[in-house]
This record gives sequence, C-alpha cells and structure tokens, in this order.
Amino acid sequence: MRVPLSWLREYVDLPATETGRDVQARLVSAGLEVERVERLGADLKGPLVVGRVLTIEELEGFKKPIRFCTVDVGTANGTGEPQEIVCGARNFAVGDKVVVVLPGAVLPGDFAIAARKTYGKTSHGMICSGDELGMGDDGSGGIIVLPPEYEVGTDAIELLELVDEVLDIAVTPDRGYALSMRGVAREAATAYGLPLRDPALLDVPGPNAFGHPVEVSDRQGCDRFTARTVTGLAPETGSPIWLQRRLQKAGMRPISLAVDITNYVMLELGQPLHAYDRSRIQGAIGVRRAEAGEKLTTLDGTKRTLDAEDLVITDDRGPIGLAGVMGGANTEIDDTEGTTTEVVIEAAHFDPISIARTARRHKLASEASKRFERGVDPEAAAAAAQRTVDLLVLLAGGTADAGVTQITAPSAPHTITIPANHPDKVAGVDYGRETVVRRLQQVGCDVYGQDELIVTVPSWRPDLSDPNDLAEEVIRLEGYENLPSTLPRPPAGLGLTDRQRLHRRVGRALAGAGYVEALNYPFIGTEVLDQLGVEADDPRRTLVRLVNPLSDEEPAMRTTLLPGLLGALRRNDGRGSHDLALFETGLVFRPTGQERKAERLSVDRRPTDEEIAGVDAALPRQPRRAAVVLAGAREQAGWWGKGRPADWADAVEAARTVAREAGVELTVRGDRHAPWHPGRCAALYATVDGEETLVGHAGELHPRVIKALHLPERSCAMEIELDLLERAGAGALQAPRISAFPVATQDVALVVSRDVPAADVEAALREGAGELLESVRLFDVYESEQLGGDRKSLAYALRFRAGDRTLTVDEASAARDTAVALAGERTGAVLRS
Repeated sequence: MRVPLSWLREYVDLPATETGRDVQARLVSAGLEVERVERLGADLKGPLVVGRVLTIEELEGFKKPIRFCTVDVGTANGTGEPQEIVCGARNFAVGDKVVVVLPGAVLPGDFAIAARKTYGKTSHGMICSGDELGMGDDGSGGIIVLPPEYEVGTDAIELLELVDEVLDIAVTPDRGYALSMRGVAREAATAYGLPLRDPALLDVPGPNAFGHPVEVSDRQGCDRFTARTVTGLAPETGSPIWLQRRLQKAGMRPISLAVDITNYVMLELGQPLHAYDRSRIQGAIGVRRAEAGEKLTTLDGTKRTLDAEDLVITDDRGPIGLAGVMGGANTEIDDTEGTTTEVVIEAAHFDPISIARTARRHKLASEASKRFERGVDPEAAAAAAQRTVDLLVLLAGGTADAGVTQITAPSAPHTITIPANHPDKVAGVDYGRETVVRRLQQVGCDVYGQDELIVTVPSWRPDLSDPNDLAEEVIRLEGYENLPSTLPRPPAGLGLTDRQRLHRRVGRALAGAGYVEALNYPFIGTEVLDQLGVEADDPRRTLVRLVNPLSDEEPAMRTTLLPGLLGALRRNDGRGSHDLALFETGLVFRPTGQERKAERLSVDRRPTDEEIAGVDAALPRQPRRAAVVLAGAREQAGWWGKGRPADWADAVEAARTVAREAGVELTVRGDRHAPWHPGRCAALYATVDGEETLVGHAGELHPRVIKALHLPERSCAMEIELDLLERAGAGALQAPRISAFPVATQDVALVVSRDVPAADVEAALREGAGELLESVRLFDVYESEQLGGDRKSLAYALRFRAGDRTLTVDEASAARDTAVALAGERTGAVLRS
C-alpha cells in the first residue's frame, strides 16, 4: 500500500514539521512494515509553469516528426514574450494548455534544462510529459494537456502536486485494514495520540424499494450488497488533476472519471467497488455460485471457464463479473467513446476464502481480491457507495437516484472475554487495566467490565478472534521495543533422545570428513524421478502429494534425499565451485497405503494418547536418512602430491563414517540400483534385529543421470537410513580400550574368483581369526593375466593383540592360518605364492 503523506494529512493533523521518515518510524513502532519512504520531486527545481500553445510549425527533412512551437508562459520567463520550444510529441494542438519547463530548471534525475540548438532551431525549454516529471504512467503516453481553466504562468509544481513523500507499506495478511488510507490514518492517529477524521462517517440514506433490483442466492458467499444509481453523467468529463495525482502516487493509473472514482474510494475506505454501465445490464443483478463450464470474458479481455466454486455477479444473460475479483467486459464503463451516462455502483462484502480461491484458481490477482481475501470492513459498504455517489455528482454533474438497494444478512458483533491482566501475563509487563482498556479502545473496540473485560471487536478487524490477539494489540501499541529482555525458564528435561544424538554425531562426523551441509526443501516432482531413472514399480514412486503445494512443479514430499542434494551440486558447480562434497540429514516420506484420515483435534486441551495415536496413524512412514554427493577433486593437488578425484570408494567410505557413529560394521556388496552406475554401485548391509538388512546404497551415478541432471562427470552419491543403523547399533558407544601390549601384524594375499565380493572374504577372515583379531584392512587389489582372466588377488593386513599378554609369533601365525583356512572353505580363496 502506497500512502502519500499529503493525503494522510487530510485525516490526521500531523505536526507540520513531521517528515515521511518520522511518520515511518512511528508506524513501524506500531507494528506496520513501512519498507521505504519515496521522496517525490526532491530533486525538482523550477521554473515549471502552465503555458498555452500559440503556434505550431512542422519541421521537414528529419527522420521523425518535429514541431517548432511558440508558447505563452506569461511573465514566468521574465519578458512576457512567447517561448520558442522544439518538441517531438504530437498529442497537443494550438490553444492547448501544457506544462512548460524553462531554462534554469532541474527535472527529476538531475536533468538540467538550458537553451540549446536542435533541428536547426533554438529550444528555450521543454513541453513536458508525465514521465519526464516523475508522475508515472497516466495512460496517454504523451505531453500533459491540462484543462483550459488553468491560468497561463501558474506554478505547475504546486498545481500537479509534484513534491510529496509516499510511504510504501508491506501489508501482512492479518492487517487488511491497512490497505486503505482510513486504516493507515487510524494507526497514525493512535501513534501520535491525535484525533482521526474518519472518512467513512457519512450520512447514508436507508434502503428502499426503488433501487436497482438485486438478488443474492448465496448469503454465505455474499452477506452484504449495496447498489446505488447515478444518472445524467457528462461522459466527456475527465478526472480532475488532484484525483489523478492521488491515484498515481498510490500506484494506480487513471482511466476514466467513473472508474477513477471507484478506485479512489477503494484506496480511501478499503472497500472495493464496481461501476456498471446501467444501459448494459439486463434485469436484476444477482449473486450466486457459477455453474461448471460457464464462460465469462473479464475486463482484461480473457475468456474464462468458470468453476462451480466461483462466486459470480449475474444479470438475466448470465455471469457479468467474478465477484470480488474482476468485472465482466459486457457491462464495462465505456471510456473510449464516452457514451456512459448512467452507472450502477456495487459495494458488497464477499467471503474472504471464496475470493482467495477464485483469484488463485484463475491466476487473476486484482486490487479488489487482494483486499477481500485479507478481510474488508462489512459495515463500510454503504458508506463507500455513498462516497462514490457524492463524487460522481460533484465531479461528473450526475444526479443521485433516490433508490437505495441494501441486502444484509443478519449477524451479531464479535465479542471476546479477556481477563484484564491477560496482556500483562503474555508480555511479562505490568500494564494495568487502564492502559489495556485505553489501547483496546484506540483499536476501535468497545470495552466493558472490571477484572474480566468483555470486548466487542470492531468490524474492520476480522483478525481479532481470541484473547491473545487482543493482548498483541496492547503490546504493539505500547511498543515492542519497551518489552524487557528476559530469558525463559524451561523445566528440566531428559536431554536428547538416542535418535537425536545419532543425528548430531553423524552431522559432525561428515563435516569433519570435509563435507558441507546443504539443507533443501523436502519437495519433489515426478520429473526428477524420471531423470534419476527410477523404475515405475519402485517404492520411491509412491508419493505423498500436497493439497496446496508451493510449486506446481514439486507437488509431493520427497522419498529420497538425492534430488535436493544433486540440485545443490548442480547449482554450485554452475557458479564456479567444482570440487564439491555435500551432505544432508533429514526425513523422507514413504507411504505404506495403510494411512487413514486424520481427525481434527481440539485446541482447548492436550490431546489424549488415543488421539495422538490416531494422528500418527494418518501419517506416512518418515525414516531419517543421511546422504552425500561428491564431484571434482577429493584430494587437492599441491607440493604434497598430485591429488585425486572423488570416486565411488569415497561414497562408500562416507557410509562407513556414518555407520561408525552408530557402532555398526557395514557389509558392502555389488548391486544394480538407480540412480547408480550398474558396475559401480554398492549395496550397504547391516545386521538389524539379528538379520542382515539393506540400509543404503553408494557409488558412482549413472552417466544417463549425470547427463539428464547436468551434473559434473563421474559424480558420486551415497544414501543410508539412520533409523536402521540405530537399531543395528549396540546402544551407547563404548570408548576404546587401550592395551599396553604390542600388536602383531600379519599380511595375507588371497587369490579368489573375480566375482567373489571382498566383503565375503573379509567376513570369513574375521570369523576365522577369532578373539585375538583387532582389525582387518584390505590394502591392495591386484589383477593380471598371470593370475588368470577371471581371478583377482586381495591383500589384507591383519592386526592381532591380546589384552593380557604379548602374543608369540606362533599364536599370531596360528590365528592367521585359521582365518585363511575358513576363507578358503567359504570363498575358494588360496594363498598367493
């Protein structure tokens, strides 16, 4: 909402010395988000005057039409002689009144005006357009042509109100009343402790049987409808300058007098209105829900197919407007040929939710819908209609018809019971009853009672619905900055759960391994699953879809962490960071098909255990996972060495790093699983509840996936389920015991078939070596023709140690031989000679 300070002063007698910055500070303190103050005409310097065009000479021989004009500017030029000016515009004629800037003046943008020779003539100034004066778009796109009644030589800076300050307010959804001068003026009056001249306090005639007929069939969608008629309008009458300038400063473009007046009253009172050409309405005006498939061409020229939930304005022919959003083209005020002499004014109150859904359904946000969906004062409709009628009579020479149509659904004012000390308890400040009552009355509430207050909420504040809302009003008007800084006193708790501890340890471990955490939105679409090569029957295709998604391209909750991480990888690589290692821990959403509809819980008490269990049963399974993605160099090159690129083994090691935090040893086997490369994909297993269970995958991504997602070559990824690792772990991690006895190391090289997993060989060595084995590590894989094309050599380092003595060579060798024998029995391994 753009609020010109000069307009605001009409309703509140602000001190003359107060600047826009001062008013901004007061309104911000009161809780309004005033984003900036625009100083119009701050760098404008005269002389800028009204002139009358005396002669126009067309200059020939140039690429574009050029005119050499003489303009009477009175004595503003110091001589009284006609001013000679060269101008390229063509929307004015001899005798027109125009705005002339003379040499020595400075226009917005620090554009100094001086006499200069151009097109073979000397131009002593300029004939100005609205854009050149910083007035914005007036719709004409050319020179400003003034009404003939203004005297030559009149100061145009004052006439056009070019110097002003405009407050730009970002109105939050709960403060719809601030989308009007009336609402902002009320806040300013409260902030300064000054009286408000409420523009809605008008004498409004009562309804009678002579107004334009109106039939409202949906009283829930439209609880108030006022119709007024004005006849005898002079269609050629344009909007006065003051009206045009106020609309322009508020960010709206002047169109025609009738339309400008309805926009002006909307800005002034916050009540959207619509003016119909009476000659184009057939029969009574109606309000109803649309029939599915009905058509309506709106004022923007778009033919729309209506939904059965849309609220429409109708006449005998059918829909003539989308209620609260935009009128129809078939009853439009004719501002081109100037044939409209009779108008019907509509001032109605519509259901906010219905209007919001219609505007979003048709992707048609308007000034009217923006106000209706935030909440419009229902009591202002009759006053807004009266204000519109008064301005049409005053400015367009019309006559107010005696008929007044007013349809009102019965309703009672909203009252709230609140303890007088409730704001004190909320804020932790002793305001006292008098302060609470005074502040609520400034908001517009009627307050009765002593220790317990009965508060009647004003009609323009539909956001005030419970005691905490009223407490917030008291606190904000007393000043958020006056609240003391106090630390809360939480009750002693049980600390973090095992799941939370594991989550934090995993994050610290991955960060310590060189990964950077990337937090992503938990939304995906089916397109990214196609790009990842996920099969049609894959469980990751079963999605939880959102009713009202933030983006139509990502309408579902994620079933894997990889899409968000790979998107972050792509963005960072595109911005010049090519050596990347990212990780994320979070929930994925895996519906089971057994979910049931959740019941709406009461908010006046704690839910029972059965109710909480019912809500949980409505939720999909939400396992917690960890994932990493890598690209580029894993080890940088330098004086210490050549460095190396990230590969599939780094992704597997990331999984082992995560598993170690849960006290789990992973078993790694080859696998085929999208989106990984079929020859470089590892399946990760752990023993969960006594059974070997798949807990994740790691490896290099498939080349088709890399191409589809525009990722760096040889990108790698890992994803593992933390909840399964927690179940596989042995509880709290035990600190390692340090032995005082030396280690005995034995190396073995075993030749096995190429298709035997190294994990199987390692498992056999561990079991065969017995309790003396401290660790086993694969340090070399060798293949050659000497071994055979289908054979490979795996070299392991076995570390043996006893906790109570120094091992002999015979003991270590015996444990090694037992381990090798069991590996040979299970995998066919033989010692390499």
